[in-house]
Formats: sequence, C-alpha cells, structure tokens
Amino acid sequence: MDQFVIRGGVPLRGSVQPAGNKNSALPLLAACLLTDQPVTLHNMPLIEDVQTMRQLVQAAGATVELPGPRTWRIQAAQVSGAQLDPNLCSAIRASILLAGPLLARCGELHLSAPGGDVIGRRRLDTHLLALRALGAQIDWHDSFHMHTKGLQGAAILLDEASVTATENAVMAAVLARGNSVLRNVASEPHVQELCRFLNQLGARIRGIGSNVLEIEGVARLQGGEHTVEPDYLEVVSFAGAAAVTGGEVRIVGAAQCPLEMASVVFGRLGVHWQTEGADLLVAANQTLRITQDFGGAIPKIDDAPWPGFPADLMSVAILVATQCSGTVLFHEKMFESRLYFVDKLVSMGARIIVCDPHRCVVQGPGQLRGERLESPDIRAGMALLLAALCAKGESLIRNIGQIERGYERVDEKLRALGADIVRAPA
Repeated sequence: MDQFVIRGGVPLRGSVQPAGNKNSALPLLAACLLTDQPVTLHNMPLIEDVQTMRQLVQAAGATVELPGPRTWRIQAAQVSGAQLDPNLCSAIRASILLAGPLLARCGELHLSAPGGDVIGRRRLDTHLLALRALGAQIDWHDSFHMHTKGLQGAAILLDEASVTATENAVMAAVLARGNSVLRNVASEPHVQELCRFLNQLGARIRGIGSNVLEIEGVARLQGGEHTVEPDYLEVVSFAGAAAVTGGEVRIVGAAQCPLEMASVVFGRLGVHWQTEGADLLVAANQTLRITQDFGGAIPKIDDAPWPGFPADLMSVAILVATQCSGTVLFHEKMFESRLYFVDKLVSMGARIIVCDPHRCVVQGPGQLRGERLESPDIRAGMALLLAALCAKGESLIRNIGQIERGYERVDEKLRALGADIVRAPA
C-alpha cells in the first residue's frame, strides 16, 4: 500500500472542487435495486467504498455502465440476495443497506456482518427491529438470513435516530403493502437526498427533513436520473486545512451545502467562510481564537443527530482547535472509539487531555511536529492529514487506504493548492 509523505508549513492557496457525497452515493446505489428500470447517477465520487458498493449491487444482479467518469447507469432488471460476497460485505458498513431493497424486491438475502471504521460498536439492532416490524424474518448463523413473504406497512418507532437504519427502513417501506409511519428517524442531508430521489422514482414519502416520515407503499418504482450533491464533510475539511495552514481557499460549488451548524461550531474556533456566488471562500489569516462561553467559561463542542453538529466532523474540529488560542472541551457522544486517534495528535505536540473515551480537552495553540502516523478510520485520517499540513517538518501517513475510502484524489487536490505532499510506496 502507498503512503503519503507531507512536509508541513505551506499555506494552501487556490480553488478546489469537492466530490459527490459518499454518504449519499452509497444508499443511492442500494436504492437502484428497488426498480427494474435504468437509473443514471451523476457526480459519483471515485472512492474505494463506492467501488465496493458497486461490486455488491452487481453481485445482486444489477448491471453498471459508466458512460462518463462520474456518471453511472444502473439497471437491476433481475435481483437476488443469494450471491453476496462475504469479503465485500465485511469491507464496508454500507453493505447493510442492501437489506431493505433486496427484501422488497426479491424477498430474501444472505448477508455477512458488515464492516467499516473502527470507531466503536455500531449496533445493527435498529435495522433489524425496523425490518422485522415490516414483516421480515431474520436468522443469524455466522451471517444473516433475511426473508419475507411480503413486506407490510407498519408504524415504527426507531430506538435510535440511526442514519443507515432510517435509510434501510425507508427503502423497504416504499414497496411494502399499505402505509408506514417512521418516527425518531434521522434527518441528515443524505437521508433527505435519498428520500427525494425515491420520490423522483415514484415513491410517496412525506415529512422529508423531519423526524417523522409517512410512506405510502407503491407497487413499483420507475427509472430516473439524479446528481449526487457535494460532500459537505469534504468542504469543511478543506476549510479547516486552509485555516490551519494560514492559506486562502475557494471551494467551488459549495455554497449549496448544508453548513449552518458547521459554520456555528467552526466560527467558535475562529474559522469563517463567506459565500461568493456558488462558491465558498475561506479567507487568509483567520484569527484562530476559541470563543468563550458567557462569563468566561470553557466552551463545549459536542455532536448530535441532524441538525446538530455531525459526528463525522469531530476529528477535524479537534485538530483545528489545537491551532487556536484558548481551551475547549469536546464531547463525542456517539462512538466510544472515535477519539482513539487523539494520542497521535499528542505525539505531534498537541496539548490535549483525554478525559475518557468520549471527551477531551484541547488547549491551544500548540506547534505540531512531523510524525509517522496511521489512521483508525476515514475521518481521523483526514484530521491527521490536516495535522501534517500544518506541522513543522516531515510526516508520513501509512495505511492511506483509510483516507481514500472517503476522499477522492485528496493528495492531488492538496498538491493543486500548493501542499508539499507526495505518494510513495510503503
């Protein structure tokens, strides 16, 4: 596997265009299994996780043509859940998203336990309970065997606002007989995008953007065309990279991204961006200073379900805080292993106290120095890459496949902005 060699301290300058949202592309690909008609998806991100999902939908019987580099044409005329490769299933968390569509289309599938990032336990119970409520029977013997004689609409209260469980339940319910009401659902931008896409194909989903979805089941879906929205996580990551290197970066086409809460949180760290037409501009020489709470109290930044601050941005926010004047407490509520990468920042010179698996206190600014690094997950990988960009000296990041699972051609984009980063054999 290749590795990145980065010499830090170079201010980033120029323009960059974010890729399509990985968290949208994965469920959209799974949803293509719900119709036997062709579906065209534009702006597909060219990353490893999406390629793995492509292989999974092909294993389920779909054909995937590439009329353009980021345009995919998918047709699932006949589907089956019997031949899903266990190695592919275990490679990505999103393999679980095949459950809803395949139960709806063919009534049965065999599915190995999904894989994904090492950020703590990622329970599947919410998926299973929702699918059972819709009429699926689920057996476990080293893998899942799911089958149904026909899905039936139901009133379901999700026991947690899980993004992928919401997506699975929605995809199963759109072809179920009768009506469904899903409560305590996730409403993240990619969940909303999936619902709008399904409605374009003929589904009947109401309440999009809220935590209650009303779904009227239909007999079949038609084909259609959709453009994947830009990855707002990548947008914020490049904004953070510009800020910690003291550079100025224009993020092309990012003005449409849902960045309200990210703007609030990063604004408290002294990172600001402005809209110029369709673009976002992160101006040079940001005053990286943590805004205290009322009365001079140490502020707290925590993640929450949408419209709260996304958990996937916590790693980048922690890194940015290491370069800010002041003290801030981070509380990562969702995954008990998300903060495991923090010790790598400490080894680079960051002033961080880890309170427990969910909380850390950052006091900045602290000059980071180059280090040999490895990433436990996609988002931590991007944070470590940003750390290397602003560190003094040379850093080496191994297992860069973790980063490239979620970020398309990130080294090329950074080089175009002036970063001193090269890809080298391990």
